[in-house]
Amino acid sequence: MQKYTLTNMLTGLRFITISGALLLAGCTGSSGFSWSNLSPFSWFGSSLKISDQGVGEINSLTAMNKEAIEKGLDGKYHLRSGMETKNGQLVTLFQAMDGDQLKIALFGQADGKIGRIEVLDENIETVWGTKVGMPFSALYSRAFDACQNTVGESDKSAIVCASPQSRHVSYLFTGHWSGPEGLIPSDDVLKNWKVERIIWKR
Repeated sequence: MQKYTLTNMLTGLRFITISGALLLAGCTGSSGFSWSNLSPFSWFGSSLKISDQGVGEINSLTAMNKEAIEKGLDGKYHLRSGMETKNGQLVTLFQAMDGDQLKIALFGQADGKIGRIEVLDENIETVWGTKVGMPFSALYSRAFDACQNTVGESDKSAIVCASPQSRHVSYLFTGHWSGPEGLIPSDDVLKNWKVERIIWKR
């Protein structure tokens, strides 16, 4: 009885293997099939990360041109270019857009390379797990020695804090505060402020 059962199991397994092979062979003949789709990584899609080196495949050696930036961002966004005054200087700018929403801003330097990247996309996080929308209290216990005042691009107050993990990465926090201009709010006020953008600089 055991021998009969084992034989039937082996026969069934052989049938499944052959059927699977034929099914895959049939798929390869159909249009749009890619063996890469069978990879588990493709089921979830690739995700961009912010690290000490840069954003995605973009780093300090990346040329400030559309082709290089599109490749570095895996073609996830459509780009528009322009010029902007930053810190009193006119710089080349690329904006990575998703529909009409700005997701990433990239600024060039005089050497034709990328010098600064500002990430606003909530779906992109750092290799340390930080992402847009996280509260101050999740990253810092206090602002002293880590943060300084900066100018936000809205009616909210803003501070920028250096990342503990990298001198190239910082976090722009915004929130509401009615205190004197030029002063950093107390840690108790800051704890509910949120990361508005993640900044990478050369």
